[in-house]
Amino acid sequence: MGQSTRLAELVQERINTFVASKRTDLEPLGESIADLLTAASDFLSGGKRIRAYCISLGFTACRELNLTSPLNNDAARVVNAAAALELFHAAALVHDDVIDRSETRRGKPSVHTNFARKHSRSGWRGQAAHFGVAAAILLGDLLQSWADELFQEAVDSSEPAAGSRARGHFNRMRTEVAFGQYFDVLEEQQTTFAPHAEQMERATRVLLYKSAKYSVEEPLLIGAALAGASTELEKTLSGFGVPAGVAFQLRDDVLGVFGNSAVTGKPSGDDLIEGKRTVLVTLTRKELNTSLRAIFDDVFGDAEMTSLQLEMLQRTIRETGALDQVEELIAKNMRLAQRFARSPEVAPAAVEKLVSLAESMAKRQA
Repeated sequence: MGQSTRLAELVQERINTFVASKRTDLEPLGESIADLLTAASDFLSGGKRIRAYCISLGFTACRELNLTSPLNNDAARVVNAAAALELFHAAALVHDDVIDRSETRRGKPSVHTNFARKHSRSGWRGQAAHFGVAAAILLGDLLQSWADELFQEAVDSSEPAAGSRARGHFNRMRTEVAFGQYFDVLEEQQTTFAPHAEQMERATRVLLYKSAKYSVEEPLLIGAALAGASTELEKTLSGFGVPAGVAFQLRDDVLGVFGNSAVTGKPSGDDLIEGKRTVLVTLTRKELNTSLRAIFDDVFGDAEMTSLQLEMLQRTIRETGALDQVEELIAKNMRLAQRFARSPEVAPAAVEKLVSLAESMAKRQA
């Protein structure tokens, strides 16, 4: 069994036992706790566990990690930290779906959609949509609180210096992703696109702080800190994590326009309908003349966009060469990450795993 598969199983087990313990602790609050707890359990089942795996790789880049049961203290700390990040990520996704008004997640109804439907089925007073949003916000808040509890368990069982450094990375990650999300929301409110250079800077800023650093760099650094890594190793892992994370998000942007909904779990072309001003869209607009750009902008971000209009935008992105440019950027960032993975500071056991991780992030289909 591979390290990623074994870790995913351990993380799921830890999440399950944690939620079960909360269910027991919260029984005095009455039967109404069941809805949020069931929603939490359902949402926390499965997933790619990318951030959890990056924590284990960050640790392995410093020294050996043995995930054989019964878990030793090192493995238990890594699993707790990994589970914490998965809880935090789940919270971010729940809130992200509210912000984006997304009705689906992983091919199923999003949390706020599920709660709105429950409201309608129950015949309750008030607006079903508002109840759904309120319940989803509260579930996200609850998951964030639980994430902090689990992470503190990892910190408390670490050497003080290692725990303090890991906590610092965790805190910075949470701050950066909040601002990254805000940058994304702020960008969608702009009535017009900025000049190309400024628009690229904005798109890159969203990409970096909403996803790239949060998905790869910071989880690696958390794992390395828990292992007592040197400053030099952490710098190397940052050198790997940022371009690997950029490749990951650029691929996500491509999938948001051209992805197969049966594989991604999101409607095809969803980013175009939502008006996401990604690097892919920014490069497309640069290649269009004034009149064609005006046509593109008029359709882009229209919630009532027809299938023919969506196909027109997709075709335009291909024909301008913007898709090819993004593919080149993905490949360039993947190669840069892989060079850092082969740095002498990285423990031999982690080198090829990091190389493979960068490739899988650049070439993923979901």
